[in-house]
Amino acid sequence: MSRRIKVLQLQNYYNVNASDLAEQIIQALPADQYEVTTAFLRGRPGAGEPVSKAEHSLYFGFSKKAVSGLRLLALWRLYRHCRAEGYDAVIAHRFKPVNMIMLLNRWLRIKACIGVAHGFGEYDRPYRRWEARRLLSPAWRLVGVSRAVRDYLIRSGAGFTLANTKQINNAIDIARAEGLQYARDKARELLGLPGESFIFGAIGRLVPVKGHIHLLRAFAEVKEANPRALLVIIGEGRARPELEAAIAELGLQGRALLLGARDDALQYVRAFDAFVMPSLSEGLPLALLEGMSGHLPVIGSDIDSLKSILEDCGGRVFPVGQFKVLAERLRETLAMSPEARAAEGARCYAYLCSAHAIQDFRRQYRELLVEMLAGEVSKNA
Repeated sequence: MSRRIKVLQLQNYYNVNASDLAEQIIQALPADQYEVTTAFLRGRPGAGEPVSKAEHSLYFGFSKKAVSGLRLLALWRLYRHCRAEGYDAVIAHRFKPVNMIMLLNRWLRIKACIGVAHGFGEYDRPYRRWEARRLLSPAWRLVGVSRAVRDYLIRSGAGFTLANTKQINNAIDIARAEGLQYARDKARELLGLPGESFIFGAIGRLVPVKGHIHLLRAFAEVKEANPRALLVIIGEGRARPELEAAIAELGLQGRALLLGARDDALQYVRAFDAFVMPSLSEGLPLALLEGMSGHLPVIGSDIDSLKSILEDCGGRVFPVGQFKVLAERLRETLAMSPEARAAEGARCYAYLCSAHAIQDFRRQYRELLVEMLAGEVSKNA
């Protein structure tokens, strides 16, 4: 039996959950051909928390300080581990793990290195761009999780080009998502929502960057003309006091509801008539994809990571932070007939299936790894 290909998947911080795309990459690699180790620089699961599906899990347990600045101890321990294991390939997520492997691969000579960029801004600093240009080698491919992220990498001046940079869209397991979702009436019953209302829904942490304050202000513009309309936000976070104060100030008591965090909030998405994502910044907009999985019309801000998806799916876009324009998008959605809204939701769902299906996501990572390793074999033949 031939030796299995040894793959290290390196992440900054432990965060294994049902929508973790790093876990989906592991599932893309057949266990009879690949031996996968997943490693986390910081953090580890607590009692009862999920663990990776990888054959091996490694928790370095570094402090935040240990992986900042020069990171000499962290680099040395990571180097010793990689040298001992003799990995054929590394998949590193986000800037810090990518940068560390770039530095170490000058000595490790790992054949295939994939760096996954999940958002924007990682190469805005001149020093980071200069360092990336110096450390990039033919062993590297960068992956942007959307068209916008890929374009950011190529424009960054860090040495990433069309030849070494690829777009693999973020994705969700659509069949799993639909299987979890309650029917409309049941979801509303479980959330304590009236069956006859028109509900704009949002799912996300209550933090300023999610832009919920702008959604509240936009909804305040349309509530008087639409007494049956409600705004529902599922999530919890430090911005709750600010949002509660805004609800009182805008006279939205009983019309805008902060329902708190819910386990697997995706289960309740069909309680909504339209899904809204007013984020000020977003790297990996999985919540938007989850909204589409509920066959819902979607509305979102024109930040880079959302705009390209919204344009491609036929969703509704508004300039980030401009609640007056967002109010117009809410009015447009309210004015549609139920049939027209259903058709718009169906178009969003069809786009989701064509561009963000988890099966395509897994296949593209598997094919990229096969291509890189085959190229290395042919180069050394």
